[in-house]
Amino acid sequence: MTQVIIIGAGPAGLTAARELQRAGVSQITVLEASADIGGLSKTVNYKGNRIDIGGHRFFSKSDWVMDWWRDSLPIALPEPRVTESEFRLGYQGAHRLLGAGEITASESDADVMLVRNRLSRILFGGQFFDYPLKPGFDTARKLGPVKCVKFGASYVASAMSPITPETSLEDFFINRFGKQLYLQFFKEYTEKVWGVPCNEISAAWGAQRVKSLSVTKMIAHAVRKGFKRDAAAEQTSLIEHFLYPKFGPGQMWETVARRYEREGGQLIRDARVTGLHRSDRRITGVSFQRPDGSTQHLQADHVISTMPVKELTLALQPALPAEVTDIGANLLYRDFITVGVLYRKLHPTKASIHPRTHLVPDNWIYIQEPGVKVGRLQIFNNWSPHLVADPNTVWVGLEFFAKDDDDLWAMSDEALKALALKEMQQIGMAHPEDALDATVIRMPKAYPGYFGSAYAAFPKLQAALDDLSNLFLIGRNGMHRYNNQDHSMLSAKAAVDAIVSGRSDKAPIWAINVDDEYHEDEEK
Repeated sequence: MTQVIIIGAGPAGLTAARELQRAGVSQITVLEASADIGGLSKTVNYKGNRIDIGGHRFFSKSDWVMDWWRDSLPIALPEPRVTESEFRLGYQGAHRLLGAGEITASESDADVMLVRNRLSRILFGGQFFDYPLKPGFDTARKLGPVKCVKFGASYVASAMSPITPETSLEDFFINRFGKQLYLQFFKEYTEKVWGVPCNEISAAWGAQRVKSLSVTKMIAHAVRKGFKRDAAAEQTSLIEHFLYPKFGPGQMWETVARRYEREGGQLIRDARVTGLHRSDRRITGVSFQRPDGSTQHLQADHVISTMPVKELTLALQPALPAEVTDIGANLLYRDFITVGVLYRKLHPTKASIHPRTHLVPDNWIYIQEPGVKVGRLQIFNNWSPHLVADPNTVWVGLEFFAKDDDDLWAMSDEALKALALKEMQQIGMAHPEDALDATVIRMPKAYPGYFGSAYAAFPKLQAALDDLSNLFLIGRNGMHRYNNQDHSMLSAKAAVDAIVSGRSDKAPIWAINVDDEYHEDEEK
């Protein structure tokens, strides 16, 4: 009987577990290093106020993913009910999601997904700009005629003489937006996220996160929207609605985990994998450590891994050749800190939509203001009102990007809370005396690094790991690739397809999130 070990109970691992069950595989064990479910997509409940770590829009241009989510949690349409064309807005399979008789849930139900408005903006110079930037009178007015001319001329120059070869992320941004727009709205934030200059980051990051979005695409979207209200958005960054579990993304994966266990799957929490034992080109078993310090071992016919590639490489027994192991050992990551702050009210601004709390309508606010460490704000009220215990308060997540050996990561929780309050005042969003409570959440290895000599040599490590015929790498950390949630799920599906059909070819897994037309461009 086939025994499959899955390392990690995040979106990729749990998708693989459920797909294996649906394919008739009965001997499945999921090993989760923490006590939580969902990985980076978990939801943290702090005194009834829920935190979505990093923010997770439930959107995909894959019909399979959209249907998978819909089958896990039904969709509650907003009241008054939108029409099919209004909801569609670029969801390739929305017509099937809204089929007659399929929408039976309401927002009052506990286990549902809500249709949410998407609004992300940039805070710069005390003013809000659309994110991504959209050409129009409002943007031009805020920038002023001098900057508009400068940005336009810079974009034309880049379009006429693009940088070739395009090797760095800086090259990538300049070729698509022009040097002046890059310096104003991309450089500082991106370097805050990664901790290294943009000219040291691989252009592959842009290829996966921004892809073919450019000034011309933004103009085309703006024009099309002006003429046709329900036109499908071609770029993921321009999608204006998304689905969202009522109580945060963790609700989706906790629901999936319960169903997996109900149908006989084994899920072991607090099981930190310490060894992957191999014989020639196969993994024969997995060892993991329990909270009491004891070590347990499971035999394996197949292993699906979502654990960081660095940790996976170092856990192989016997180790891969030294030159290959060194690549994995030296892969770099960025860590993530969320400081959740509960306010009785924000500072009033022109963007305020509530007379008392001065709530703004944004999901995310990207901080381009100089002199602060915070990179982005989440306004959890706008992801789902059910994330906030008291609707008369404003629940804000300040996102900081760090490295596990830098000064920011080393700060105490109390120091991070004080920094958050100070910087919220500094950027004009809230006064410290209006803060009611705060908490700190740290997520190590949240972002696989697209820089450093080890990353440049990653294809050699990938080939060595893929040569282990029954080992399948999936998900963001499992592939050391900046996958979205849906990409991680599709990588899981590809791995399961290979196992069920008896194939060891990993190419279909690595092909996900590579083709520009897959996620960003509208499918024809």
